Amino acid sequence: MKRSLFLLFILLAVIAQAQKVYSSKQPLVHTFSIVARDEKTGDMAIAVQSHWFGVGTTVPWAEAGVGAIATQSFVDKSYGPKALGLLRKGYTAQEALDSLTKIDSGRQLRQIAIIDSKGNVAAHTGKNCIQVAKHVKGRGFSVQSNMMLGDSVCEYMAKAYEQSAGKPFVERILLSLEAAQKAGGDIRGMQSAALTVVPGRIMESWNNKTVDLRVDDSPQPLQELRRLYMVQLAYEHMNSGDLAYEQMHNTNLAADKNDVNAAMSEYNAAMKLFPGNLEMQYWTAITLANNKQMGKALLMLKYVFNTDNNWKELTKRLPPAGLLTVSDDDLKKILSL
Repeated sequence: MKRSLFLLFILLAVIAQAQKVYSSKQPLVHTFSIVARDEKTGDMAIAVQSHWFGVGTTVPWAEAGVGAIATQSFVDKSYGPKALGLLRKGYTAQEALDSLTKIDSGRQLRQIAIIDSKGNVAAHTGKNCIQVAKHVKGRGFSVQSNMMLGDSVCEYMAKAYEQSAGKPFVERILLSLEAAQKAGGDIRGMQSAALTVVPGRIMESWNNKTVDLRVDDSPQPLQELRRLYMVQLAYEHMNSGDLAYEQMHNTNLAADKNDVNAAMSEYNAAMKLFPGNLEMQYWTAITLANNKQMGKALLMLKYVFNTDNNWKELTKRLPPAGLLTVSDDDLKKILSL
């Protein structure tokens, strides 16, 4: 009986502490996350999964050339901008973390991880975070979790990240999140996820993030996050193809065969990643038509038009904009499909 009363007293004390430091305006985000820096490029990332709606609005913070922060458990969202501000002033990750936690009366309920632009990492897991709660730091990364089903989530995350060295940076990040789920993940299940990547060098504020993806509500948020990233990769190939095509035409010279091949290589890579996307097929076909490869263009456009006739209507509007430069006869062939 005395032991039960003692445990009840401890529980009430923890609850009282939480009530004192926790604002109803701030979510309780029990989750797993990774902050990391790519040694090759200097890019920094923060990725997270939680059984909480819209985790991407709360946990991840990052700034190009500055750092990346995860603030979770009994969240104090101000840790994000405050930590970035300190890193911007030249604080190391550990100095920034120490500066913030020492003045926080709720630090034993917080979980924070910081990586700076030099790859220094710092992490804090308060002793009153809901178990299983821990963090594991490695070279250029930190993984952290709380309210986990099993006790090896962080170890699985760290192992997946370290053993995937040599693979693309974002792939390593995704593998780490997926390993966490395989190890049991959040005891409550899955709901949302987010992934942010910023360049290692300071950029303009409007060009600060290279990846900024969120899955706010899904029964399989990690699968959806990976799917969205593959879509982004596809569109990056499309953009590269468009730039190559634009450059060819801005020179006012006949398109070099190698330049055409480079653009088409990018378009083909995009379609391979996202084969069901009509827009990618459409603009690839338009590029083929503009480069006098009408046979291939007509085959692709026929499929696109048969699937959605609005693309044919759009085609009529391209010549006035200078985006379709075929002869009148070839234009008639296209519109007759």
